[in-house]
Amino acid sequence: MSENVLCNGCEDCYPSDKIKEAVCINASRIYDSCSDKDCLEDLPVLLTKPAQCMIDKAANVRLNDVEVCSVSIGLQPIPFNKGFYAVDMTFYFDVCLDVFMAPNALPMPVKGLSVFSKRAVLFGSDGNVKIFSSECSADGTDQQGQPVRNCPKAVVQVAEPIPLCAKLTEPCQRPCMPPFRIPEAILRRYGGEFVGSEADKQVLVSIGLFSIVQLERNVQMLIPAYDFCIPHKECVSSSEDPCELFSSIEFPTNEFFPGDLPLDKKKSHGCIACGDV
Repeated sequence: MSENVLCNGCEDCYPSDKIKEAVCINASRIYDSCSDKDCLEDLPVLLTKPAQCMIDKAANVRLNDVEVCSVSIGLQPIPFNKGFYAVDMTFYFDVCLDVFMAPNALPMPVKGLSVFSKRAVLFGSDGNVKIFSSECSADGTDQQGQPVRNCPKAVVQVAEPIPLCAKLTEPCQRPCMPPFRIPEAILRRYGGEFVGSEADKQVLVSIGLFSIVQLERNVQMLIPAYDFCIPHKECVSSSEDPCELFSSIEFPTNEFFPGDLPLDKKKSHGCIACGDV
């Protein structure tokens, strides 16, 4: 069916006389969003007791990799500013360090946790209705009719963080860490409690973070309907000869020969040491 083929010019593929009906759908509408580019400097790394013992004896450390293992999101309306909400985010970074016990020794991997919190204020509209659904049971723990159900949903998207640098500090140089609660699931990930202020040395890391925060609401929207999305492509069986399947894959030349920096960026590209920032 040619009318099921999508193209850029919707008015050409779907003229108004091809519209069959107007249908009402329930969809998530983004009311507000923002993007951030954060350079997180000197974040303390929390370590378990075995890892902290290695750090106390270390001569130097290097930041190998960083991963966002979890994000805790809190949402609350802003008083006297109807329709606006404060989104409180706490990022939990899984930090992989290379620990050097001596200047010329081979590095030993150590994992720790870094925490960063921030707040964003976004518009999420307002509603004064209670929402009931057949998905909830009257006798279940998920109670119906809670006013919080009418709040927008906060969504945080995070790109892979960029590890910048790491350094060792003495106790007198350690920054003051605000109190925060670490979820039980994250504690289990590292196998126990983290060492507190009794540590002899502290690792500080700098991380580059790209994130997008948005507030969504389920709304009913009226859209034109052309036809049902009926698939016309046949499913290909995977029981064919594996070597024949492998032969159809193109050689990954780009994996062996990585691309170079464009000429216009080479002229403006510079190397900045962590201590010079």
